[in-house]
Amino acid sequence: MKNTETAVATRGRPREFDAAEALAAALRVFWTRGYEGASLTELTEAMGITRPSLYACFGNKEALFRKALDLYETEKLAFMNTALEAPTARGVADRLLRGALANQMSACDPKGCLGVISSVACGAEAEGIKAEVVARRVSSTAALVQRFERAKQEGDLPAELEPEALTHYLIALLQGLSVQAGAGMSCADLGRMVDTALVVWPGR
Repeated sequence: MKNTETAVATRGRPREFDAAEALAAALRVFWTRGYEGASLTELTEAMGITRPSLYACFGNKEALFRKALDLYETEKLAFMNTALEAPTARGVADRLLRGALANQMSACDPKGCLGVISSVACGAEAEGIKAEVVARRVSSTAALVQRFERAKQEGDLPAELEPEALTHYLIALLQGLSVQAGAGMSCADLGRMVDTALVVWPGR
């Protein structure tokens, strides 16, 4: 059975909508426009619901964004968890970079990274969102640092290399990939960027 909510249509008659489909539509708007750039009018039109229905089902705009960010991490960033299970540090980087590349090469999704787009929001309205995105990034960064520390202990990385610095380097590559994709870089050039990053990745 579909997960449905009742909304009030513009003609005053009740209608039903699928909450999961509405959230997916909201995600695309946020992903394309960013948190600040996505207006409630644009969101409700894309979701096919009225403002009262949005508030009743998802809460306010900030709460809707948090739900959309959860969906984004679950569906689009699932490769990040499996990347940490790679047997080598280079394997971790390979899975992360190629997973991010696959997202950018998708013909169905917007370009760029939802987290990057929203973390640069600067208005007072977006302070809570910016803090949320940063907090989630801190968590994923810590997991990467821990993984590279283990790799160093196992002799998989040079002794002089700092796991935290390597983590920030990899994150910069991932963010750069998203920014370049959003700026219109071709899939072929993005692929070469990933290949080059892996060629120069530090080994034993």
